[in-house]
Amino acid sequence: MKQKRHYLMGQSTRNAAAVVKGIDRDVEWGEDILMLGLGIVMLSSSFAPVAPPMVLLPLVALTFAITSSLARMNYHGMERRLSDSMKYLDSHEQAKLRPICQVFVDQPMGSLADSYNPLKNLKRFIKSAIGGVLINPFWLPIFYTMSIQITEENNLVVLNKAVMRVEQRIEPVAFVNQEE
Repeated sequence: MKQKRHYLMGQSTRNAAAVVKGIDRDVEWGEDILMLGLGIVMLSSSFAPVAPPMVLLPLVALTFAITSSLARMNYHGMERRLSDSMKYLDSHEQAKLRPICQVFVDQPMGSLADSYNPLKNLKRFIKSAIGGVLINPFWLPIFYTMSIQITEENNLVVLNKAVMRVEQRIEPVAFVNQEE
């Protein structure tokens, strides 16, 4: 049987501050994943004198695909851990976390198969195809996966703003007590 994971595992106190701290850590992790992918892509121009575009450009698209997929899995994991954590909190503590829960309701992320399916994302595919025609046909997969990466980043920005609002509403004393 699959073990349930939640943000309150191993915590001595079961309150909203512990959940917010866990979500904040996971949001930072998702941002780090996306920034790693962007950094790798930025450094890929260093390999241009050695690697031909037919090798380098698919690797750039693959980098975007891997990092956006890892960020998506992290986002889904946060959503699962938050919903599992809500079961252990009383209604007063749950009310403090409603803005974060609302982000997951307002910004639902589909499966990775849906994101990478061009038939389900015609607008993204058409924009990528136009960019590929204007620059180079090898850039079509780069534009497509880069737009997925941008979508992931936008969702993390919205989630991070909700986490910061909740952190400001929760007593700062709660966060100081947990760090000790």
